[in-house]
Amino acid sequence: MIELRNIAKYYRTGSVNTYVLRRITLDIREGEFISIMGPSGAGKSTLLNIVGMLDDASEGEYSFLGEPVHQLNEKKRASLYKEHMGFIFQSYHLIDELTVYENLETPLLYKKIKGSQRKSMVCDTLDRFQIVGKKDLFPNQLSGGQQQLVGVARALIANPKLLLADEPTGNLHSAQGKEIMDLFKKLNEEGTTIIQATHSETNSAYSRRIIRLHDGWLESDE
Repeated sequence: MIELRNIAKYYRTGSVNTYVLRRITLDIREGEFISIMGPSGAGKSTLLNIVGMLDDASEGEYSFLGEPVHQLNEKKRASLYKEHMGFIFQSYHLIDELTVYENLETPLLYKKIKGSQRKSMVCDTLDRFQIVGKKDLFPNQLSGGQQQLVGVARALIANPKLLLADEPTGNLHSAQGKEIMDLFKKLNEEGTTIIQATHSETNSAYSRRIIRLHDGWLESDE
């Protein structure tokens, strides 16, 4: 599903390159549940953003479902992302001008799902995440935990083939966090490929493979 070959990410200041990722080579098969772990600054979020096509690698090659992402234009990348991926952001990334209902509906509009089906899918998702009472509120009217739940719901609503999650339970209390991780486990058992970046040993225990980064290097893959 995913092939990364010698992926590097650096930022140039004058003639100096500051590396965030160095020579990362990975193969990820469809149906895997992977945790990316490492200390702050190890490159976890950067690697997730490159896989999610939200950032470009400085060097290396990336293939997704046989498509050479490093050679694709912006439009083709966006199409691949919208069709196959869901992303749960550490900082929510909800659209401030849209209500909870409208935020959830947005990925379905991208996929050109018909109005009646969209309504049904949004209502089912609001119910599933117990946020029906929040549907007409805007993000700034929600607590951090509620925004995180909406972010998780939005990432999952269109049944993505690949779910990317950056510290998905970081702003949730422990019971909510366990519910989300149990949901991830169920989705993975049904065939969704999941890659999460996490500091949590509890969350990583749900995965079947742990990739550890340190100072941008791939330290271990177990």
